[in-house]
Amino acid sequence: MDATLAAGLEQLREDPRVNALLAPRIDAVAALLERYMAEIEFFNPAYGLVSVKNRRDLVIRHILDSLAALGCLPEGDRAIADVGSGAGLPGIPLAICLPGSRFTLIERMGRRAGFLRNTAAVLGLSVEVEEREMEKAAPGRFDLLVFRAFRPLEPPVLKGLLRLLAEGGTLAAWKGRRAALEEELGKLEAAGFLHSGEFRRQILPVKVPFLEEERHLVLISPSVPPAPAPLISTS
Repeated sequence: MDATLAAGLEQLREDPRVNALLAPRIDAVAALLERYMAEIEFFNPAYGLVSVKNRRDLVIRHILDSLAALGCLPEGDRAIADVGSGAGLPGIPLAICLPGSRFTLIERMGRRAGFLRNTAAVLGLSVEVEEREMEKAAPGRFDLLVFRAFRPLEPPVLKGLLRLLAEGGTLAAWKGRRAALEEELGKLEAAGFLHSGEFRRQILPVKVPFLEEERHLVLISPSVPPAPAPLISTS
């Protein structure tokens, strides 16, 4: 096994929740992650899937970064979509670690969608790949949306993501520095989004093994509207 991957998985397992997920099948998880990395490395020169310097960079900045939030995600098996999946990050590493959940990878670029289908088949993962823009995906289907990108959460992006959530669902966005994230969320509020009465949100620090950079997970859930008061009969 890749030494950096092995050491990184051991660090992640210091979280009891993560350990409970990984410990029973850690060898299988590690083998699938290595096979996945081999697929990325083979197709990356032609497809430009990820920007990496070497294998260690791939492990830390993409595989371990995708998995570092594992202990912060809502618990239980659920319908999960990775929106703008690209190379399958974080969707494929999460699908490897959460085999009880149903994963959909939404990717608009044909070649990358083809890579995702091929990789899912090679790894034996039961994931669905939708080759379409986020705006054209059917709404209201997913309990959890994962979104790993380094561009800002702007109103059109947020609106497109939230429409895909089922009632009671959650958006989980992988983000960087806390200060930049607070500024980003402040701009959304100034634009009329994410008012406290309409949304619940959490910002959780995430430690990526061997990465000396700030990483955070922001969880956003539309507030469940209160049940209507019962009608009182006057008869």
